[in-house]
Amino acid sequence: TGTIQNDILKEYVARGTCNFPVRPSMRLIADSILYSNDVTPRFNPISIAGAHVRDAGATAVEEMAYTLANGIAYVEELLRRDADPEKFARRLSFFFYVHMDLLEEVAKFRAGRRIWASIIRDRFGIDDPKAQLFRFGVVCGGSSLTSAQPYNNIIRVTLETMAAVLGGAQSIFTCAYDEAFQIPTEFSAELAVRTQQIVAHESGIARSVDPFGGSYVMEQLTDRTEEAIREVIREIEDYGGVEQAIEDGWLQSRIARRAYERKRKVDEGETVIVGQNRFRRDDQTDDFGEVFKLDPAAAQRVMEKYEQVPDSRDAGAVEKALNALRQASAGSENVLPYLVDCCHAYATVGEMVSVLKQEWGEFQEPVRL
Repeated sequence: TGTIQNDILKEYVARGTCNFPVRPSMRLIADSILYSNDVTPRFNPISIAGAHVRDAGATAVEEMAYTLANGIAYVEELLRRDADPEKFARRLSFFFYVHMDLLEEVAKFRAGRRIWASIIRDRFGIDDPKAQLFRFGVVCGGSSLTSAQPYNNIIRVTLETMAAVLGGAQSIFTCAYDEAFQIPTEFSAELAVRTQQIVAHESGIARSVDPFGGSYVMEQLTDRTEEAIREVIREIEDYGGVEQAIEDGWLQSRIARRAYERKRKVDEGETVIVGQNRFRRDDQTDDFGEVFKLDPAAAQRVMEKYEQVPDSRDAGAVEKALNALRQASAGSENVLPYLVDCCHAYATVGEMVSVLKQEWGEFQEPVRL
């Protein structure tokens, strides 16, 4: 059991941490999902993530729309591979950030749940109720946290955690208050966990499945959010779909514009960030509290362990596994069994990626004005 993120599409548009062109990358994702469905059927082989595009600049509506559009692209890729829809759809999961507008975030999740169920049922004709479930986890705290007056982040993460619970998240990660500027300390990490526990066991909001259900304000906001999300999805599909939009740089440029707009609003004070652009003290010097200290010998220990690998492994087995991977990647076979064999032979990630790059090429970021 467990979950891996394994969502390559958001990497192209949000972080740039991608190796291969879009189409072979989609093949690799589908390979991993199909392999997992057969070999580890209770494992979640993908967590389709809107979190990264949200922190990169996207609005709440765009975060959900891009995520669901990516989900559609993965389902279509799997169906092209003749995958069993009721098998793979049950194991699709999602991942989001929660930002500070509590009602907007709750509406985002409620709308996403509606839309995904209808996509699976009406668009793809998958009737299994479990396949229609919108299973998602969240991170509370990200670009919404600040290094200015960092203890304010404790309140921010608490509000975001409440929004996640009210929106129906299945799993919640709470950022530590100091994650805006350092690796969390033992103290800040424990406080992040205690935030979840207080909300779960003391607030009472987890006792209802949908505490806002029936609220005039929330139902109206959910309806408006749903329509706005569907409109963005339509724009993407009218463009030619997610893969085309990424290859042309259309999605990347759209998120870049949103990031600029968000930054401008903060700089001009239109968006209030308490302690950063409003309500600062004249004599303010931010107290970070405990400072994380890295063990200076940690990197050396890792390097020494790595350097032992080439001397201790069977070079012939490595070469055989990498050659088999090369042949599989050049054809249409599922490459996951070959990657597993490479791992068992102690081939490095770099060696495996180099083989795949030789066959599939390397992604070149498109330039758009």
